[in-house]
Amino acid sequence: MTPSTSKTVTIAGLYRYPVKGLSPELLHEAVLERDGYFPHDRLFAIENGPSGFDPGRPAHEPKIKFLMLMRHEALARLATRYEPATGVLTIAQEGRVAVEADLAAPEGRRAVEAFMAGYLPDALRGEPRLLAAPEGFRFTDSPRGYVSLLNLASVAALEDMTGVPVDPLRFRANLHLTGLAPWAELDLVGRVLNGPDGVVLRVIKRTERCAATNVDPATGIRDLTIPRTLDRNLGHTDCGVYAEVLAGGRIAAGDDVVLADA
Repeated sequence: MTPSTSKTVTIAGLYRYPVKGLSPELLHEAVLERDGYFPHDRLFAIENGPSGFDPGRPAHEPKIKFLMLMRHEALARLATRYEPATGVLTIAQEGRVAVEADLAAPEGRRAVEAFMAGYLPDALRGEPRLLAAPEGFRFTDSPRGYVSLLNLASVAALEDMTGVPVDPLRFRANLHLTGLAPWAELDLVGRVLNGPDGVVLRVIKRTERCAATNVDPATGIRDLTIPRTLDRNLGHTDCGVYAEVLAGGRIAAGDDVVLADA
């Protein structure tokens, strides 16, 4: 693989996922903080039976301990929205609001837990419990999953491999990028992206894909075999990268970011 000859890439879209496994939320802009996570991303997770997570000593736990798309594709059929200013999560099912809950209040969390107990009864290993991330911690799939980046040219290459459209939202990334050659992002580990408002991102690792990407985010149907397709065609299951925030600032859809050496 060879990196793109272009030194500039463009942010085509920004997304956050406030509750692990639930809906993406499209943003026009976001303010990143040095050494921080993507704003309001993976703030909550729904424990599938006792996970051992200790909010007083938070540590990364495998995603199989939570409700997530890799095993619970029915989650994709829910439309959710979280309002950071109020702390309210809205869950809609088949176009109708099923739950509207203040996640800062015990009764609000219980309402979400009760809904999930009724929605996924056969998937539960115990009582579902909504967990909130303590300060400085997030429920990311990777312990170093600060900000996730997806190269849309790689998704287009996957469409050529599968012969069908591939929704980029399958990959649940924070930033969608254009201007790179297919798979060029995989060679960016150790390099930095400089944004127009002083933002500096350093790429730290590739993103290894799991069976969650097999689920159509619009229908909740498990209709593709993305990791197997990647492995068969490329010899690995990587698509996208993780980055850390070296310097904060505002980023927005349409911003150009300059690729440089670390």
